[in-house]
Amino acid sequence: MYPVTLTIAGSDSGGGAGIQADLKTFLACRVHGTTAVTAVTVQNSLGVSASYHLPPQAVAEQIEAVVIDIGVQAAKTGMLANAAIIEAVADTVSRLGVRPLVVDPVCASQRGNPLLDPSAVSTFIARILPLATLVTPNVHETQLLTGVLVVDDDTAQEAARILHGLGAANVLIKGGHRDGPVARDVFFDGSEFVALETARRATEHDHGTGDTLAAATCAALAYGVDTLPAVQWGKTYVTSAIDDGYPLGAGAGPVGHFWRVSELPAWPDGA
Repeated sequence: MYPVTLTIAGSDSGGGAGIQADLKTFLACRVHGTTAVTAVTVQNSLGVSASYHLPPQAVAEQIEAVVIDIGVQAAKTGMLANAAIIEAVADTVSRLGVRPLVVDPVCASQRGNPLLDPSAVSTFIARILPLATLVTPNVHETQLLTGVLVVDDDTAQEAARILHGLGAANVLIKGGHRDGPVARDVFFDGSEFVALETARRATEHDHGTGDTLAAATCAALAYGVDTLPAVQWGKTYVTSAIDDGYPLGAGAGPVGHFWRVSELPAWPDGA
């Protein structure tokens, strides 16, 4: 038996981010991935050209169908799209006791295309953050949620305290968009700060990094790993996936998940 994880997120037709990235990560981390689709985006390597939101009831029913029959050891959220879907997710996750929950506050694509209705930010803060075992904003999402522009460790710690005060049990302020040769994330559990550093990679093929980090962390939590070691595994996984990124289409290619199955032949003999 494998642990079961649930991703509550949007679909990426290009396969690099969203539930597609989550399911690839879950498989590579040896957990059974399930889904509750919140939105269908029309996107490729050049960006998002359209987005279609599912009815909130449909999102809630997907979550309930999975949890009641299959059970879930850990879950994550990605694109929640609008206030009505946020309310439906919060109500259903709370009622069914879905924990631990990794919250990736997806507000925009890597190309800057909006993925969350701006009017829904206050609803996200009030309804989703208090449910978060871990919230994983990048610097742009951090500023949107807290008003703090993260430029160094001091501002990252300030923002982390605010997010913890808003209800998130643990906070990871991602540093991928900060300047410098090192990508420096700041983790906060309510009492201690831990800096997590990785040498910055010079690549354009990094589509899906945030989803992949959150999904790998979620997979570790499903195995019963404590939050900080789970985050450290998530960072290890996404760093290797960035190193394994590849060109696809005319724009930014995705991070690669093949590094976890590199010993397998592309086409087994006798297949």
